[in-house]
Amino acid sequence: MKSIRTSLMFVGEQAGKAEEATRFYTSLFPGSKITDIQRYEAGEHEPEGSAKVVKFTIKGTEFMALDSHLDHPFTFTPSMSLHVECESMSEIEKVFRALAEGGSELMPLDNYGFSQKFGWLNDRYGVSWQLNLSN
Repeated sequence: MKSIRTSLMFVGEQAGKAEEATRFYTSLFPGSKITDIQRYEAGEHEPEGSAKVVKFTIKGTEFMALDSHLDHPFTFTPSMSLHVECESMSEIEKVFRALAEGGSELMPLDNYGFSQKFGWLNDRYGVSWQLNLSN
């Protein structure tokens, strides 16, 4: 196996937002960056300029994102989420607030017994995140 990474496909109301979302995500975590963007060209099956693939890293973990304007019977679901171990109280609070803006909180930041500070949410793009304060 050469590699394995999470792929986020932006469909339905989120189609066309793959690049916007990856720019947002990489802005939240220091040391994160977009490493490559390939766009659809005129005559391809997606709108010209939309993201064919966006490759990016968050804290050294590689991800990819893409747009699909085709009619799909699915979208993002909380059953698959990005789990982030935060290093400080200020980091978890800052990242949670930013991701929650325009999204929906599934479990507000709190002490749930298994963690001093944990929160679960869907961001404005529908991507699900679990944030945990590392001990």
